[in-house]
Amino acid sequence: MTASAAPAAANRSKVAAWRLAARPPTLTASVAPVLVGCGLAIGRDVFAAGPAIAALLAALCLQVGANLANDVFDFERGADTAGRLGPPRATQMGMLSPREVRTGMAVVFGVALALGLYLAFAGGWPIVVLGLVSIAGAVFYTGGPWPFGYHGLGDLATFCYFGPVAVGGTYYVQERELPADVLWLGMAMGAIVTAILVVNNLRDRETDAQTGKRTLAVVLGDRATRGWYVALLAAGPVLGAVSWPFGSREPWVLLGLGAAPLLARCGLPVWRGTSGRALNPLLKLTARATLVLGVLLAVGAAL
Repeated sequence: MTASAAPAAANRSKVAAWRLAARPPTLTASVAPVLVGCGLAIGRDVFAAGPAIAALLAALCLQVGANLANDVFDFERGADTAGRLGPPRATQMGMLSPREVRTGMAVVFGVALALGLYLAFAGGWPIVVLGLVSIAGAVFYTGGPWPFGYHGLGDLATFCYFGPVAVGGTYYVQERELPADVLWLGMAMGAIVTAILVVNNLRDRETDAQTGKRTLAVVLGDRATRGWYVALLAAGPVLGAVSWPFGSREPWVLLGLGAAPLLARCGLPVWRGTSGRALNPLLKLTARATLVLGVLLAVGAAL
């Protein structure tokens, strides 16, 4: 390798390391709920492009920040061992130092905070509170003296943050109201995004138990966790459909049921016992199904 080629290769390596730490395949969990909130706003003729774009960017920053936090804090707590079954972590592999990851985490949370200040002008003080709580949740999921992700509360937090909070917050900054179907569609998205976490924790259940990370999957055990995952997959389109008679009274939200075949492709292998590294493709497929369901519900809400 020539002297000029060496820095270029090093730069490419750093970019690859940051991509690994940010985990782009999981970011559908942030995009899909915002799309649903925007679909609701379009359907009620209150869509505002500025707040909608800011909400999307803020959601992405919050999730990337959370992913960076998990990367470094799991490593420092010893949860990422050589026996890890999931995709490699940047800090664990030595591709990025803990200090670099912490700095990156601070930068993306800073951007999220700046976007939050803009959104506060659109949505008022509740958005300030929501933004600060979201940042705190992203950090203390695996960080701090009592990381709640290590105490079986990760599923509940994921359901709330990526469900009613994300969908409701996106709609609220455009209308400053929260109709009933925002809650139903928020719960639908919360369920499917939580399924991403559950299949991840199912894969890591044994290694997490060995390192003292008591996720809900560790508490429930193998079989119950598989049932919980399948139930969450089913709850996504069902809760979306429930918003028709009990929320929006618009039958177009039934479009969400169109995600059922893809969700079945996720659920059946897990129910039948797929385990270990073989769950990694299903993790990606669940993230993809989240986006599909989000798009369908967003279109239905907009119509």
